[in-house]
Amino acid sequence: MKQWMYPLFVIIGASSYGILSTIIKLAIEDGYTAAQAVTGQYYIGFLLAALIYLFTHRALPKFGGGYTLLLAGLFTAITGTVYGKAVSYMPASLAVVMLFQFTWIGMLFDCIANRRFPKRVEVISLFFLLGGTIFAAGVIDADLSGIPWQGWMWGMMAAVSFSAFIMVNQRQVEGMDMATRLLFMSFFAAIAITFFQEPQIVWNGTLLSGLWVYGLILGVFGIILPILLFSIGIPKVGTGTASILSAFELPVAVTASMLLLHERMTFLQIIGIVIILIGMTLPSIANRRVRLNKEEPDLHHL
Repeated sequence: MKQWMYPLFVIIGASSYGILSTIIKLAIEDGYTAAQAVTGQYYIGFLLAALIYLFTHRALPKFGGGYTLLLAGLFTAITGTVYGKAVSYMPASLAVVMLFQFTWIGMLFDCIANRRFPKRVEVISLFFLLGGTIFAAGVIDADLSGIPWQGWMWGMMAAVSFSAFIMVNQRQVEGMDMATRLLFMSFFAAIAITFFQEPQIVWNGTLLSGLWVYGLILGVFGIILPILLFSIGIPKVGTGTASILSAFELPVAVTASMLLLHERMTFLQIIGIVIILIGMTLPSIANRRVRLNKEEPDLHHL
């Protein structure tokens, strides 16, 4: 597989998270709670993962990976739970901003884990990303005084949990293919969500009454795609770079809110999206220059 595909997988996986807040808001407008939508997401996500496994394997799955898959599934469930709560307390665009704090939190986790200081290009990139976030989310001229403190708390917890999820996902499990990894991670996430959310939607008829439509969309974009694509891409690009690349989630979230929730996109938000895209590309440009500088002596030698 070509190297440029691994960053692309991370970008697509993060982008899939970008529509979650909008879909949860639509479910709330349709009479469901955020907890019910999130529960449907993880239950249907597990069923989809099981179907994928059945279509690709003929034998029973063999568990491996120890705490890696358990923690990955747990952090997935925690992220969905606290993010759903944040969305119920604040506008979708602001909830995305809070989740977006994973960019610098993930970088901090990576620096601590690898006992290193952040690279200069990483720091510059983060300034671009955070600055662009303020513009893109449209919070400059918004009145934030009415947002309850619970919304800020849940939003920050979602950012920390998502950062941990990204970090755990960089660990590869020897001898385990993607379909099996997806099956076990979604299984552990579904088990955890049973304790955190509302499992009664299964036996009280809520899931089949129409909630399954939202659960299906959330399951595909919140479970299947990110777990598969992150599991492939993050081990190749690293936690720090993955946190930066995942910034594409915000432009997708803003666009989804505009199209589906009919939220207005201002000129400042467009500027913010452009700034975010610039911040995302800086590490790639720096890495390319490093490679070219290493290749030039070899060319002169020839």
